[in-house]
Amino acid sequence: MTDREKKYMSKFLSLILRHKPEAAGITLDANGWADVDALLKGMNAKRDVPITLDAIKEVVSTNDKKRFAFNGDFSKIRANQGHSINVDVELKEARPPAVLYHGTAERRVKSIIEDGLNPQGRIHVHLSTDEETAEKVGRRHGHPAILVVQAGRMHDDGFRFYLSENGVWLTDSVPPVYIDTN
Repeated sequence: MTDREKKYMSKFLSLILRHKPEAAGITLDANGWADVDALLKGMNAKRDVPITLDAIKEVVSTNDKKRFAFNGDFSKIRANQGHSINVDVELKEARPPAVLYHGTAERRVKSIIEDGLNPQGRIHVHLSTDEETAEKVGRRHGHPAILVVQAGRMHDDGFRFYLSENGVWLTDSVPPVYIDTN
């Protein structure tokens, strides 16, 4: 499978497993799991060359962001985080490091400083432990800006944080008082 095919399939899996399972004619359970057989059937409904379980395994294992996970017997798959639909991916609450980073487009900084960080159609705000990752995220939306989130202070003030399976820190929102520009 070429890198281009993997990228396309990763994007399609993200769409299905995070936002629109109906695009493949499937449903997710309460914890975001999809039946792999049903997923393959839905993904292959209009294809001349079928997508195989091995192809999906390759996408999952080589995805640099580790967006997806299989259960133990590969009968179910889900996205680790980033959902816009209401599922409980069984995130474990955790104490964050003192600071975390959020990448955004420079044009959005003023409104974020005024209004804080909100999930923008997703369930959680996504934060990273390093500036490099935040910059990559910001670059996807335009000229990047990196915001510093005082996560330790937020946690001490009663805000909950979760660490996803792929190392992304999540929280419900970040009020402006906890945000610094870098």
